[in-house]
Amino acid sequence: MELVHALATMLDSSIRLSVPLLFACLAGLYAERAGVFDIGLEGKMLIAAFAAGAAAAISDSPWPGLLAAIVASVAFALLHGFATITHRGNQIVSGVAINIIAAGLTAQLGVTWFKRGGQTPQLEPEARFLELRLPGAEALRSIPLIGDLYAEIISGHSVLVYLAFLMVPLTWWVLYRTRFGLRLRAVGENPAAADTAGVSVEFQRYMAVVCGGILCGLSGSYLSIAQSSGFIRDMTAGKGFIALAALVFAKWRPVQAMGACLLFGFLDALTIRLQGTPLPGVGILPVQLMQAIPYILTVALLAGFIGRAVPPKAGGIPYVKEH
Repeated sequence: MELVHALATMLDSSIRLSVPLLFACLAGLYAERAGVFDIGLEGKMLIAAFAAGAAAAISDSPWPGLLAAIVASVAFALLHGFATITHRGNQIVSGVAINIIAAGLTAQLGVTWFKRGGQTPQLEPEARFLELRLPGAEALRSIPLIGDLYAEIISGHSVLVYLAFLMVPLTWWVLYRTRFGLRLRAVGENPAAADTAGVSVEFQRYMAVVCGGILCGLSGSYLSIAQSSGFIRDMTAGKGFIALAALVFAKWRPVQAMGACLLFGFLDALTIRLQGTPLPGVGILPVQLMQAIPYILTVALLAGFIGRAVPPKAGGIPYVKEH
């Protein structure tokens, strides 16, 4: 029973830690399927996390925080689109610039507005998205296996967790069963043919980066007003880049992206659980090494297990309309 409970707790932590990765990974999926490489996921998550924490602290409600996060993230996404779609700038350079601007801007605004060294004030419970207890969770808790599965893994998450996993089938349906998704994938594979068929390549790519901005807004919101109780300087800690790695690992497919994010979430949860635990023949590993393990394993997985990953053919290539 103790083993089952420990496993259920690990899976619960894995789900919680995978949510920001999943939102960001799906954000990159929309953009890159349309042919726009989005290295700026990290920056959009960071500015969204700050906007959410700041707005929630001012309003004492998570909903203005969520709205502010989406607005801030979409604004940065449109900036990236303006540089790369309208002016055909280098998508990698633009994404790196987004990350640098977000890191500096959040730190400066945090110091200027709140005088807390780049942090937002600690949020009260009513200003956060708290855990939701599904019906019957406490009644079923005592039942072996089923109780742990329902009470620990399925129940007890914030609304953003359920929304993240709902976005997976929704994204699959949008990409593969709607006209919008067909056009989006077409401009990522062969924009000239899509343009000849009457599809506006520029409009579709802008719509894709806006979808990515909304999802990054949700990801940042989760970090600062659901998983944590406020914004902390550089709190994304490379999660945007891990989300990009998960996207490549999943070969730009939504269901596989969910699996990759859950895997990386599990690795993160495992390293947190092992911190301070002596290993046989090794002893207690340094905290810094334990914190680096998820990133090391990410590189190892990409190098050894991904196989050949072929991105959209027009990815990273600005489209120039032929006259």
